[in-house]
Amino acid sequence: MDELIIEQQHLRNIFGPFDGHVKIIEKAFNTTVVERDGRVRILGDENARKRCACVLNELYELSKRGNTITDQQVDYSIEMQSMDITDSLLSADETMICHTVNGKSVKPKTLGQKEYVEAIKKNMIVFGLGPAGTGKTYLAMAMAITAFKKEEVSRIILTRPAIEAGEKLGFLPGDLQSKVDPYLRPLYDALHQIMGAESFMRNMEKGLIEVAPLAYMRGRTLDNAYIILDEAQNTTPEQMKMFLTRIGFGSKVIITGDRTQKDLAAGSVSGLDVAVRVLANVEDIAFCNLTSRDVVRHPLVQKIVKAYESYEEKNRKKKTK
Repeated sequence: MDELIIEQQHLRNIFGPFDGHVKIIEKAFNTTVVERDGRVRILGDENARKRCACVLNELYELSKRGNTITDQQVDYSIEMQSMDITDSLLSADETMICHTVNGKSVKPKTLGQKEYVEAIKKNMIVFGLGPAGTGKTYLAMAMAITAFKKEEVSRIILTRPAIEAGEKLGFLPGDLQSKVDPYLRPLYDALHQIMGAESFMRNMEKGLIEVAPLAYMRGRTLDNAYIILDEAQNTTPEQMKMFLTRIGFGSKVIITGDRTQKDLAAGSVSGLDVAVRVLANVEDIAFCNLTSRDVVRHPLVQKIVKAYESYEEKNRKKKTK
């Protein structure tokens, strides 16, 4: 039996609503966790008790740092312990990027996300590759806004290819901006959350923040700007080359995409896939591959991503036989 001392003000945060977090931990390690007056006893075999205690201690430290413990953090800590990787959440939590307009801290939540943020700091061009929910765009946006506020760059340019996601939307009403806004909505949402709607609109009116389809980038040279290309798996090789050759002095570029979710016409080659092969050994360009382990949405999203990864891997093996 192992015993931990946890301050009362952190117990509810660690144990979760209706002890939901502790139930997840108990099930993962086949242990029983009993709390009495801040004394937490762990029952089970020795190895399981040790891993369970490490997870609880990690969550306790996160709570003391002011974090609200989530199911995703609990699941990630359990997975890292199962792989004998220690202090993963604590290491990621040390990197503060910025605060949202509501005062919420924006930090990496996994080791993969931390490596992604560090790569952005060190390199001029970074490719953030991975499935939905891994924070590729959101963290890129947070880094861009932070650099903009510190006056490291004079403007932010956000772009993505205007390609329908597997369905035909037909003719959209309104002016040109109204027609492209549905494709750019995820970028607006992140900007509003981190910067605030009023600040965003003010800077957009001044031309300091630009949100536009990728086609608008042709013929331009983008100096002293923070440029984010989102949904890059939907670019053609020609579009990707055009975009990469727009980059000027004093600029930083983040290119995000999920190579498993292409909306290009059947048989078309993705510009992102070509860029990964062509630029693999170019200095000052980094490639960060996030996985299902880095998904920070609802835990069910992580399970869905893993299920699809397993399904697609089985199909690949069948095709190679």
